[in-house]
Amino acid sequence: MTSLRARLTLLSSVLVAVALVIGAFALSAVLSASRVSALDEVAKMRVSSVAALADSDRVPDVLPVTEPGEVAQLLAADGSVLATSANASRTLPIIPPVELRRLLAGADGTSVVVRSTERGAYEGESRVALERTTYAGGPAVAVAAVPMREVQGVVRALRWSLVGVVPVLTALFAVVIWLVIGWALRPVEALRRGAAAVAETGGPGLLPVPRQGSEITALARTLNEMLDRLQKSAGRQRAFVADAAHELRSPIAGLRATVDVARAHPQTYTVPELAAEADGEVARLQGLVDDLLVLARVGAVPPVRETVDLAAVVASAVAGAVVRPGVEVVVGERDESRVVQGAPATLDTATMGGSVVPGSVAAVGDPAALVRVVRNLIDNAVRHTRSTVEVTVAPGRITVDDDGPGIAADDRERVFERFTRLDESRGRDGQPGGTGLGLAIARETARDGGGDVVLGESPAGGLRATVTLPRG
Repeated sequence: MTSLRARLTLLSSVLVAVALVIGAFALSAVLSASRVSALDEVAKMRVSSVAALADSDRVPDVLPVTEPGEVAQLLAADGSVLATSANASRTLPIIPPVELRRLLAGADGTSVVVRSTERGAYEGESRVALERTTYAGGPAVAVAAVPMREVQGVVRALRWSLVGVVPVLTALFAVVIWLVIGWALRPVEALRRGAAAVAETGGPGLLPVPRQGSEITALARTLNEMLDRLQKSAGRQRAFVADAAHELRSPIAGLRATVDVARAHPQTYTVPELAAEADGEVARLQGLVDDLLVLARVGAVPPVRETVDLAAVVASAVAGAVVRPGVEVVVGERDESRVVQGAPATLDTATMGGSVVPGSVAAVGDPAALVRVVRNLIDNAVRHTRSTVEVTVAPGRITVDDDGPGIAADDRERVFERFTRLDESRGRDGQPGGTGLGLAIARETARDGGGDVVLGESPAGGLRATVTLPRG
């Protein structure tokens, strides 16, 4: 297959050759026309001078001429020669009588008529000028002819020279175009080598970016962004496989052990007891798979960005939260107007379930993703709190406080790692711990939408989780 460089060079060379050929024809045509016009002027001046001499009856024995090959004659009305230049016969007219009458038929008065004759009596092709006049009381015609052999020779020589010059110029242009296209395509070749290296070794953003700000630079940056995104996607897939292989092994092993014991000692388990024991492991498996799938999807597609009412987001999250007995979830806005879970969420500026209206507590993000983030934070707070979880809404920010034991400052970043569960979180008051993915899902989802989740100490002494979001 012909390379792009070769195709562009060939196309450009053909266009240059066509342009040069057209230019050569145009140049020869312009030169020929200018030379013929100069000959016409010579013929007109000569015929005018002869006509003036005849009209004043001062015709010399030999009519004067100056140009090489130029012929001048004074002819009678019947075509006979009355006077001639030294290089012409006194009996042979320049123009035969029949052609003379034809040429004069188109003239009026004493105007000068200039024609091109294909074959004259003395030269080859010539430019002939005629003018009516009078001589010795009778009508006469002044005739002057200038040969075109010099003009034709010059034009012929020019055309033959162009026949040799055009191919040479085309070849030179082809070489220059080949070099220029090669120089212009160097960034593309560098991109190709970079892409080959990526295909061989992988890695994010390995394509070279040209320094000059051009379309190739923009293409390289876009391709690097695509590679980074593909790298992240591949990383998520590897993490999903590793996490699934690591975390699903334990509940599956527990289920297998329960089934093996029940099979080996059928008298040990009744069906309800077997179902009750397996139910916990199945629920854990379901939670792990759901959380792993959520993490695998985060960042896989561009996030939805629309204006959302944070009050409505918190209302949906609170409604979907699982609250253990003895725990109360309250919601407020800017530390005002608290409501208990399940009660009407009347706020100062917007309703919890309403649409975004002027004065709403608004932010920019994906409503479904934000609900998942807040619900995970509420579930985490409910699992560790003593009695109360407080959710506070403010412009671009949602805060979840609990009055539990909190998390030491050194561990507040570590808990965002996948499957990280502090010792005290693995079970509290008989409640099973989570999958260790809730906080990781919350932070990665928030960051994918342009926000973040950070942990601190709540005023009640427990943990404070703050979700920050773009405010548009």
